[in-house]
Amino acid sequence: MTLHLLKLCVGVESIADLEARRAGRRRKPPDHHVHVTRMVPRRANELLDGGSLYWVIRGRIAARQALRAIEPFVDHEGVGRCRLLLDPLLVPVLPRPFRAFQGWRYLAAKDAPRDLEKAAPGAIAMPEKLRRELRELGLM
Repeated sequence: MTLHLLKLCVGVESIADLEARRAGRRRKPPDHHVHVTRMVPRRANELLDGGSLYWVIRGRIAARQALRAIEPFVDHEGVGRCRLLLDPLLVPVLPRPFRAFQGWRYLAAKDAPRDLEKAAPGAIAMPEKLRRELRELGLM
């Protein structure tokens, strides 16, 4: 059974902002993106069965990245951590409000928002600010 993770994207204003921050950290196009977290997900098998990491940006689930691997490790200070290896492709999803939380949360496949291109064909070509305004007006 597929399971997903939800993670707050603190300090990021938009999907484009997240992309720009990621691009600024790398020297060459990666074959995966790494996100380090403190806790190791206990349901790793379900997450790696087609799961994604869904990013919450400005109080809304906004985008996802497919999970490729989960690698627990111990950092140089002896603290246990976890690397989430993610597909580099950031996929916008149909935005949905989500309250703030700490760490990450599990998200059942049935509760995951649909990819934006499938839910609203053509909306991906719109500027993100316009999509946000249309959402706030209840038009998307």
